Amino acid sequence: MLKLKPERLGADDFKDQPISIAGKAFIADMSGALYWPSERALIVADLHLEKGSSYARNGQMLPPYDTHETLEKLAAAIDRYDAETVIALGDSLHDVAAADRIGDEALAKLRIIQADRDWIWITGNHDPLISSRLGGLVRAEIDVDGISLRHEPRSGRVTHEIGGHLHPAARIYLNGYSIRRPCFVGNGRRLVLPAFGSYTGGLNVLDDAFVPLFGNDGMSVWLLGQEGLYPVAARILKED
Repeated sequence: MLKLKPERLGADDFKDQPISIAGKAFIADMSGALYWPSERALIVADLHLEKGSSYARNGQMLPPYDTHETLEKLAAAIDRYDAETVIALGDSLHDVAAADRIGDEALAKLRIIQADRDWIWITGNHDPLISSRLGGLVRAEIDVDGISLRHEPRSGRVTHEIGGHLHPAARIYLNGYSIRRPCFVGNGRRLVLPAFGSYTGGLNVLDDAFVPLFGNDGMSVWLLGQEGLYPVAARILKED
């Protein structure tokens, strides 16, 4: 068995990790969601709902369960933190027609988890338009208590920002095994969330795409494992 954590009492020790962004306290969850306690808000990125049905239309058959699995995982995270607001940071839909492909059962499930809370869809490059069929508010980006929440992180030495889009993942070698998993990546001033959707892939955080965001200023990584969320030293990260 791979040892990604030291022996500690308590089965839930690594279910989440505290993260500070521009001096504000957040909780990163092993599901890939980010909880903001002072705002009672749960933040997720890149759900890519109906990706499976999109591939099926092009002749690439994937099991048609991704939307249900993603919504079930999202509902569990919402319940875990009793979030009053949910903010989805873009690419919530795999394409602009995805809202029309969502079945009645999945739509009913979405309505249930939206009930009695604020819901904000941030538009992304896959979903520049979001149908009113999905409820909630639609915005290009929002600012909350000095933190900018947007889909695609801005290049350069930007601070006070939470984004998605890049699907960060990290690779490490441990006890002779190679492990590659989605991850949170940040530097204390900004944070990029892992893709939350069931069928989403990941881009290695050592890829050149992350250089404009973090440069040589250093970055912190929290790896999503099967049993928890683990901080990983940047020096042990490996390229693909």
